[in-house]
Amino acid sequence: MSGDPKPARKRAAPRRKAAAPAPPAPPAEVTSPASLISVPLSVRWRDLDAFNHVNNSKFLSYLEEARLRWMMALPGEWIDDNVAPVVAAAHVNYRRPIEWPNEIVVELFVERLGSTSLTIGHRIISAQAPDVLYADGNVVMVWIDKQGGQAAALPNVVRKACAGD
Repeated sequence: MSGDPKPARKRAAPRRKAAAPAPPAPPAEVTSPASLISVPLSVRWRDLDAFNHVNNSKFLSYLEEARLRWMMALPGEWIDDNVAPVVAAAHVNYRRPIEWPNEIVVELFVERLGSTSLTIGHRIISAQAPDVLYADGNVVMVWIDKQGGQAAALPNVVRKACAGD
């Protein structure tokens, strides 16, 4: 149809100058997580695997040893006939192999304190050269009611130890 008007062409929007970038935000205050314990351990010959370095499963044993030493040093009950901790999750970043002979240190610190759980951060470092990091990560521990298996409140002694009281 020759009488219909042609559709109007859209005009290109004028170009705008890019806004100046916002100034950087001031750095957030960084607080160090509450340290729980540093446990020196000796690497044992039996910890090695066929590749002549510490087997990955032994890293978890080192972490377990450090956690147990920390809990045993708490000034009160953290386990009883009704309530006990269980490992709900374990995360390990293997940064470098541990060889034998060697002395290591397992450092534990609080990452998160919940009502029924505790996330314990960990680092495995060289005792001779603390800047040598073998592994890091965290473990989530949940206190449960032994009868029903449901989550139970964190014992007060654990809460106080983690809060730095």
